[in-house]
Amino acid sequence: MKKKVFAILLCGLPLLINAQDAFDVLQMSQTELRGTSRFQSMAGAFGALGGDLSVLTQNPGGIGVYRSSDLGITMSLDFNSTKAGMDKLNETKFNVNNVGYIGAIRLDSESVPNLNFGFTYNRLQSFNRHYTGAVSNIPTSMSNYIADAFVNVPGYTDADLYWTNDFDPYFDGYAPWAAVTTFDMPTRSGGYVGAINAEDGMMKGMFVFDEQNRPITSGNAYYEVDERGHADEYNIAFGGNFANKVYWGLDFGILDLDYRSFQAYEEDLTNAYIMADDEDLYTSPMTADGTRAEWGLYNYLHTEGTGVNFKMGLIYKPTQSLRFGAAFHTPTYYDMRDTYYVSAALNALQNGNNLYSADKGSNNGLDYSSTYTIKTPWRFMGSVAGVIGTSGIISLDYEYVANETMRIGDDRGNDYPDVTYNVKDYFKPSHIIRIGGEWRANPNWSLRAGYSFKTTQVEKGVDNYDFNISTVGTNPAYQYDNTVQNFTCGVGYRNKSFYTDLAFVHKMRESVYNAFSPINDEYGYEPNVSADVTDHNNRISLTLGVRF
Repeated sequence: MKKKVFAILLCGLPLLINAQDAFDVLQMSQTELRGTSRFQSMAGAFGALGGDLSVLTQNPGGIGVYRSSDLGITMSLDFNSTKAGMDKLNETKFNVNNVGYIGAIRLDSESVPNLNFGFTYNRLQSFNRHYTGAVSNIPTSMSNYIADAFVNVPGYTDADLYWTNDFDPYFDGYAPWAAVTTFDMPTRSGGYVGAINAEDGMMKGMFVFDEQNRPITSGNAYYEVDERGHADEYNIAFGGNFANKVYWGLDFGILDLDYRSFQAYEEDLTNAYIMADDEDLYTSPMTADGTRAEWGLYNYLHTEGTGVNFKMGLIYKPTQSLRFGAAFHTPTYYDMRDTYYVSAALNALQNGNNLYSADKGSNNGLDYSSTYTIKTPWRFMGSVAGVIGTSGIISLDYEYVANETMRIGDDRGNDYPDVTYNVKDYFKPSHIIRIGGEWRANPNWSLRAGYSFKTTQVEKGVDNYDFNISTVGTNPAYQYDNTVQNFTCGVGYRNKSFYTDLAFVHKMRESVYNAFSPINDEYGYEPNVSADVTDHNNRISLTLGVRF
């Protein structure tokens, strides 16, 4: 088959000048429950308590509570279990969640009893997740989505579909998606259509009007998402207190982000609408009887970034048994670099005979890279805690995350207006509630428990598939969390200056994977290929430290 005929097989998404879009910055902006074991065992409800190495990433006003110096390290084993459809994958990872030092400087003053400073390392997020799944009897094909959203648009010409030896699908404008599309169907007025036709002979979005009563297209989709990496924060903080009533702190954070992903999407279609092999590109009829199309899209991405942020916080203690806390976090300003590679492969058959095959990778097998900037959401935290006698503590935190304030820009910091509009359309603020308690059984031993809940970040229209979702580059897939819950407990031991804490955290996360955007246009609504993804992750965390 001539290479110009492969033009209709390898077409796709126009590349914008920025490397990431709204759902990418959402993923890079998340935090999770990590830190010292005491902090984790109380679900992170420390905003009005302080006196822990983890508070520098939450309410830095907690550094003012310290009356002595603190040195500690926290390690954990994470047992990750992710289920998508009927498939479940398990893996175990070792992490160092926190290393820190707080230095207390005692002053001979009743109004300013002490000034403190601190340095900590905290793991804010682990990206490690791996899942696979299948969707049977898919309602549409990615080729239908490509034809509707990117091929049948003003300015797109037949010449754009040509595949030549020197064609680079990423930088010449189009991704090498194996879009099994065809040409000159009457129902599309000379436009291209996807590989799946309609069951009842009616026009349904990009489904094909079947005037000749040809066999109905059916098929299955298969997907894999393998993510690795982390976001770490290095904190430099100082603070103190006024008359043992008001505790304050300021924190400067330096962040390091490293994210790697492999994402695959494949379709196996029977009675697919594809181009006949022995006909001219512009006059060939489509064929669906006995045809089969097997194709896949494979994306590789490595994202590296460094960022800075600033945090400030206060704790107010009107009485010995009651405390209030408040903290504000600026966005993290990241400088990012992406390294990526994409490939696609297609195999078309009819009645068991191979019609043609194609495979293509970006830049002749070499990686490409791009640089850009992102700004994560700003955050506000409010807290209240009660001290029950000399044995009990109960604490409640609320956190507001302004997801609609996220931004992506070029490497000079200029925001991309189109992505800004997408962020405002797709996202809403998320809310985090944390509650924790501690009971001191005796001077040496303490028992702890907690719970946290995080709401979804996306607007209802995203979850209901009412939006055409924009993605950038060569990966049309996107994913997001609906809810995240943490169930926690732990135990602590103190003996003179030495302390050790043990925590158990069960994290339950409900997410949604979408292979590509839903299609909503003048032809009506057409669903996409999506799946629910559930994480049930368990963590055992150990902290060792000394106070002096």
